[in-house]
Amino acid sequence: MRVQELTLRAQAAVVLVLILCVAATPPTAQESLTLTLEEAVARGLSHSARLAELEARQAGAAAAGDARAAAKLPIAAVQAGYTRTNHVDEYSIAAPGQAARILYPDVPNNYRTRLDLQWPIYTAGRSDALERAARAEASAIGEDLAAARADLRLEITRAFWALVTARETERVVSRSLASLDAHVSDLQVRLDQGLIPPNDVLSARAQRSRQRVLSIEAANTRAIAEADLRRLIGVDESVTVSPPDSWRQAPPPAAAAAGTTTLAAADSRADARRRALDQRLGAARERETAARAAGKPQIVVAGGYDYARPNPRIFPRTDLWHDSWDASVNVSWTLWDGGRRAAEQAEAAAATRAMEARITELDRQIAFDIEARRLELDSSRAAIAAAEDGVASAVEARRVVGERYRAGVVTSTDVLDAEIAVLQAELDRTRAVATARLAEARLERALGR
Repeated sequence: MRVQELTLRAQAAVVLVLILCVAATPPTAQESLTLTLEEAVARGLSHSARLAELEARQAGAAAAGDARAAAKLPIAAVQAGYTRTNHVDEYSIAAPGQAARILYPDVPNNYRTRLDLQWPIYTAGRSDALERAARAEASAIGEDLAAARADLRLEITRAFWALVTARETERVVSRSLASLDAHVSDLQVRLDQGLIPPNDVLSARAQRSRQRVLSIEAANTRAIAEADLRRLIGVDESVTVSPPDSWRQAPPPAAAAAGTTTLAAADSRADARRRALDQRLGAARERETAARAAGKPQIVVAGGYDYARPNPRIFPRTDLWHDSWDASVNVSWTLWDGGRRAAEQAEAAAATRAMEARITELDRQIAFDIEARRLELDSSRAAIAAAEDGVASAVEARRVVGERYRAGVVTSTDVLDAEIAVLQAELDRTRAVATARLAEARLERALGR
């Protein structure tokens, strides 16, 4: 028992030492990363798993095009085999005065090697059509990749400005909460002096509690927006991402974007999505051509060189190595296939019609998006001017209330309300700027940039 007690005490001492060592270890400083919108977009494009998937698919489609092109070239193959057969009675002929001559010997071991050549020299355009369809699909995936890059730029822009707005909201709420704390302390002093009733302090504390809840919600919103941006740009969760102060610069004039809107709207092919559909439409038409070509004659040139023991082309058979060769031209024409070719052609034609309808719908959607985004940008720029006027008005009102407070005309609550009004006006301006920047990015995306 004594030994067990000493063992338990030793173990407890070790655990205590480990706990003290862990407690004494200074916490790892969290890395901070300040990124502009352009830097965030560049980082997101280089770390996107979505783009990596499309790049891999594009490489696979290009390889499929190479395979279709290689199908038109000759195929050379080397073959070798061994066959064991049962014993047979030898067949021989005996001429008068001569020894018997074996015409069909018993050769159970059969060896065969062959150099084989197959070359489809005429496929009625089927091979060429399939190659063009594969190349068009590879080009379409390339346009999908360009569209995905544009979508990712817009998504990063959205997350960036969401983070800017969330950080500003958190800052405004924090400053408002600090002002409420000071106001509650001031009211508590005045209550202790008997200058105000208790309900004023209770009302201020209730307002501070509500503001504290808003502060927690703002912090959580900022954390979510920051996590979303980290996800898009491929940054580890231990890194704190923050935008620089350069975002406060005003957006470019509305006329700069409005001048290019009409020009870009005239041709929807500026959008990568439209170009991808054009490529897929071409691929569908080529598959339709290939389906029609399947009903025409096919010509294949074949040849080979055999070296076998025994060689079945050498008569009489002997258990010796002999060589031989052959060359042929084969023509095949499928006269009836139970409707397979007609079904394939109908399927390809339906895919062509579906792609044409999809292109028509996309053209209408692009035209609508351009017009809607242009109007959205105009209204958001007008909101910036209104927000600037609101900030100027709130600042002037705070100055007037401050002078009246120093003159003893208004209470500290009025001063606090004026301060909060300024903070709210600044937050409204931040939101207006973020909305305008995001509307500008959406317009650029609608224009196919």
